[in-house]
Amino acid sequence: MFRLWGKIWKENHLLRDTVIVNDAADTRTHKVFGALHDICMEFDLGEPIWLDANIQDFKKHAKTRFTQDSFVEHIDFDYLEIHVIEED
Repeated sequence: MFRLWGKIWKENHLLRDTVIVNDAADTRTHKVFGALHDICMEFDLGEPIWLDANIQDFKKHAKTRFTQDSFVEHIDFDYLEIHVIEED
């Protein structure tokens, strides 16, 4: 089972969160991108751009934060954080 936790933060307060579960027999990368897509659909957001800093954080810690720099449109929160909380 693969679970990705998505959280929206503003001024150190959690505004929204969701957990996406994926049981498909797919690669980890496809699961991450699919879950991020589902999180953005649920939160009504455009998908963020993966910057080099996001890639390095995700490789090292299995989580990353997407700030305004990663979004094309304006966001009214500080950052979107994703975190792998379970994977097989």
